[in-house]
Amino acid sequence: MPPTLRRITAIVPLHLEVLAGRDALDRPVRWVAVSELEDPTPFLEGGELVLTTGMRLSGGDAVPYVSRLVARGVTGLGFGVGLSHDAVPPAFAEAAEAAGLPLVEVPRATPFIAIGKAVSDLLAGEQYEEISRAFAAQGRLTRAALQRQGPVAVVDRLAREIGGWALLLDPAGDVRHAADATGRHAGPGDSRGAAGDWAGEAARSLAPEIARLRSAPSLASLALSTPDEHVVVQPLGRRGFFAVGSPRPFTPVAHTVVNAAGSLLTLALEQGREQRSAAARVRSAVLRLLLAGEARAAAETLAALGLRLPGEPVTVLACDTSDPDALAEALTGAAPGPRGASAAVTTFTASWEGLLVVLAPDAHADEVVALAAQHGRVGVSAPGVEIVRSESRVDSRMDSRVEPAAAGPADRGASRPLPATGPDRVSDPVSDRIPDRVPDKALDRALDQARRALVSASPVARFSELAGRGLLSLLDPAAAASFAAAILAPLREYGSRADLVESLRAYLASNGHWDAAAQRLGVHRHTLRYRMKRVSELLGRDLDDPAVRAELWIALCL
Repeated sequence: MPPTLRRITAIVPLHLEVLAGRDALDRPVRWVAVSELEDPTPFLEGGELVLTTGMRLSGGDAVPYVSRLVARGVTGLGFGVGLSHDAVPPAFAEAAEAAGLPLVEVPRATPFIAIGKAVSDLLAGEQYEEISRAFAAQGRLTRAALQRQGPVAVVDRLAREIGGWALLLDPAGDVRHAADATGRHAGPGDSRGAAGDWAGEAARSLAPEIARLRSAPSLASLALSTPDEHVVVQPLGRRGFFAVGSPRPFTPVAHTVVNAAGSLLTLALEQGREQRSAAARVRSAVLRLLLAGEARAAAETLAALGLRLPGEPVTVLACDTSDPDALAEALTGAAPGPRGASAAVTTFTASWEGLLVVLAPDAHADEVVALAAQHGRVGVSAPGVEIVRSESRVDSRMDSRVEPAAAGPADRGASRPLPATGPDRVSDPVSDRIPDRVPDKALDRALDQARRALVSASPVARFSELAGRGLLSLLDPAAAASFAAAILAPLREYGSRADLVESLRAYLASNGHWDAAAQRLGVHRHTLRYRMKRVSELLGRDLDDPAVRAELWIALCL
């Protein structure tokens, strides 16, 4: 904020005396201009303290001279005495008072340059204070970014720094977090419930502008102003947007703070994306271990990251979603925005062949399914899947084959050496109880159930509700699996990008209705017709034959 004329006239060494316009002394002085022209206004911008000795002015020039200065937006007039005029002409004092323009008498002993230096020093001091405030605000924002919920803390801190509100938006423009420091909105900064109505309303009002930013060829920000509010919207890379609003115009310091917050939010979201990507790769590897029966290795891998598998028994979900990251964050409670009720439930998520696989405790499976259905289609396996406990059953069978060594009274309660399992190695009594590999296909079968249910999902389908499950449960699993593998082998071996197996599954699940099956696959019905023709040729079977359809459907369900 530039110094006011009141502050300048209060500088004792300058010996300035106010002759008129005392009510306007709080106007800011943006610069000092010295001019002896009869009309200096063409060389002024407004906000200056004009200094003159009146060399070319007389009392008759007072009204037009003062009127021109007022029209230009000059802050005040300093009239130097002792050279052209021994005292300020009364006509100038009267004209200035009538126009509301401060008039200051500058004594002969005060050089104009001294006034200019004083104003320059004050302006420099103000700029230094602004820079100091900006650095301090940046420091507070940086410390907020280092907190566990970095983006949330930055948005909260930003709202307080600017004395306004701030929104963190996802790429679609929906509110992930909101903060308000104006006191105009009741309730905490949240996008849920009544307290968050203002945030949703603000986001909706910005939707056209965000759409324009999203379609821009390069990243750009925008500023909006109304009589009551000033808003700045900035992109956060390609990870979303943030918007800030204030009832006052943004000062240079405020713009600096907003830009700093934008950089921190972009960095936090990008780093979070990299971390989530790395974590997703680890989870996919863990799922492969689980499917291979390496439950102990999977649990140890997660434990090294401070994670754990959900409590058993579990239900397996196969989720087809356009944004797997958003669904995984919602299920794990990792998103920096509002979280659903299932955020406190331990789930396991992993990408698998284009789907997001979720392991959810049976006790909370329904709420996890409901949350997943908000992000796309969901296939649900039968409940009661055990991941690790199957190893305990194998372990107990192994223990039953080993006779305990006889122990005398002196040996009871004392540790005894265990047989070595390698050179110079002593077995660990805990880890050795769990085999490295357990040939248990329960999880594999559950995942297959979920994937088969996904074909009929709209948006949710449960394997237990699929027609024919009762008959399939009577078949020998090994023989049925061999039958299915043999009958579908030509389709699986077909060297094409088109997935003939899934196309056949969708076709049969839709009872041969071309439009419904094509829509389910996301292809044109003519494309599906071509695929089914190829399936018929590869299998050597007529797909119009009900018996053939039934046989193929059973094979697909196994």
